Amino acid sequence: MMDGPYSEVAQQLSRHGIQLTPQRLAIAKLLFACPQHLSADQVLQGVQSSDASLSKATVYNTLRLFVEKKLLREVIVDPSRVFYDSNMAPHHHLYDTVTGELTDICASSIRVSGLPALPPGVVAEGIDIVVRTRPEGAVSLCYPQV
Repeated sequence: MMDGPYSEVAQQLSRHGIQLTPQRLAIAKLLFACPQHLSADQVLQGVQSSDASLSKATVYNTLRLFVEKKLLREVIVDPSRVFYDSNMAPHHHLYDTVTGELTDICASSIRVSGLPALPPGVVAEGIDIVVRTRPEGAVSLCYPQV
């Protein structure tokens, strides 16, 4: 029987129908330690410090599984940059295109009105807003100046 944080993480994974493996537990322990935004490379780096045998493919497959099971949100800030968000409460994001920092925005601080008509038989599942920012005068490495 596991004790402490591993026990809570193991129970969370089991409740979502995820088969427990040492690799999945290590990844989950890192991700669910606190609300955070991590890239797959950051997850790999964070877990490899305690388990050098973990492969990049295992990390990507586990992240995909956790997203499918609604344990993580995938936040695509640009085509080449994806974060995994352990905060599942409704919220949006500020993304600093210079530093790469992703910050939560309370969902109630943004209002969306006038959604376009959806095709027949389709319902909106959610709205994810990423506000891209940069310090005044700084040149973004990702986007042209506006």
